[in-house]
Amino acid sequence: MTHTLIESLRGGLIVSCQAYPGEPLRHPETMAQMAAAAEIGGARAIRCQGLSDISAIKGRVKVPVIGLWKEGDEGVYITPTLRHARCCAAAGSDIVAIDATRRPRPDGLTYAETVKALHDDGVIVMADCGSIADARMAAEAGTDILSTTLSGYTGERDKTDGPDFELLADMIDELGNDFPIICEGRVHTPEQARQVMEAGAWAVVVGTAITHPTSITRWFGDALAGHTTNS
Repeated sequence: MTHTLIESLRGGLIVSCQAYPGEPLRHPETMAQMAAAAEIGGARAIRCQGLSDISAIKGRVKVPVIGLWKEGDEGVYITPTLRHARCCAAAGSDIVAIDATRRPRPDGLTYAETVKALHDDGVIVMADCGSIADARMAAEAGTDILSTTLSGYTGERDKTDGPDFELLADMIDELGNDFPIICEGRVHTPEQARQVMEAGAWAVVVGTAITHPTSITRWFGDALAGHTTNS
């Protein structure tokens, strides 16, 4: 039986509210305001990173919070250890997202050992996968939610211009009867979000296109580059 909290995400939009180090919006209160705005706009859940942001956002919104903790910038860096995951849960995460690739984890635990420990703690786990092989491993470990988050970032699959519809289809066809499959990664337009849902995704995560104004501004700027108007 699907957990009622996971069921509440079905067919909905999850908004990722994250700012990179050194950016103007990199502040827990700013991210909490962004999350509150997304909730008003209809977000079913908020995905966010870092203990301060998780705590601030949890105190501001009523929808579920999917928390993670990024440490480093290569290898396993999305909630890389059991300690990181437990800290995310303690900070207020309703769901904890963790790297679900088959690469070595910094604390020496296997992915399955990490998931079991979190389940023993009563934590709902979201698997950030980079390939169908990752998704199979996460499913074997009994992960609660499977996601395409890391497609194009682990070297197993090319980075697609938009969502990785091929991986999404493979995950849905093979595992979708038993696990909620969420599409995350490079969903940049409402049309792409609609296509993801029509493909059978449980829910869709959108981040950059909603909550990263620097990238959005650059998209518009690039579209106008070289354009001249008649005077």
